[in-house]
Amino acid sequence: MSSTAPVKNDRHYTYADYLKFPEDERWEIIDGVAYSMAPTPSEAHQSLLIEMGAQVQQQLRGKPCRLYVAPIDVRFENTLTTDKVVQPDLVVICDRARITQRGLVGAPDWAVEILSPSSAGRDQILKRALYEREGVSEFWLVHPVDRLVSIYRLQADGTYGAPDIAELRGRTAVAAVAGLDINWDLWEALGDADSAFNRP
Repeated sequence: MSSTAPVKNDRHYTYADYLKFPEDERWEIIDGVAYSMAPTPSEAHQSLLIEMGAQVQQQLRGKPCRLYVAPIDVRFENTLTTDKVVQPDLVVICDRARITQRGLVGAPDWAVEILSPSSAGRDQILKRALYEREGVSEFWLVHPVDRLVSIYRLQADGTYGAPDIAELRGRTAVAAVAGLDINWDLWEALGDADSAFNRP
């Protein structure tokens, strides 16, 4: 089974089903369809996620917002019948009432997906639409190979509209979380980002 294939095409999955999936496997459910996730992110994916997480964690010290990195379940309804359970690469949530023992319930303030070949289509189409519909204030799609980030922010009409696109250089502010930004130059300073993305 490929990492983007649904579990089955003949039924509608819910969070109750999700809780029965094998613990050593990672899945997401989007509108009732269960998708297998790539078991092992690439080294480059991990280095970028770790650097972003380290920067965010440092900047959030002493503030009410909390950082979580995958795997962490995000549900948009606190019911067993919800048919939407996703695992963004990185999320920040500022309402502590939404934090539970089994993950986060409700829309995070900021969600980030780092694109990889196995999940690019799902992240850019299905999850973008889901985050928009469920009211995620700000959603970043990071394109590490192209060195770009597509930034979606909820507008007054409740839609994302066209994204802002920025290069992975200098600093990019997170509008949904006051005082938070990402310094891409610190990641580049790790030394072998280019070669890591080009290695099999």
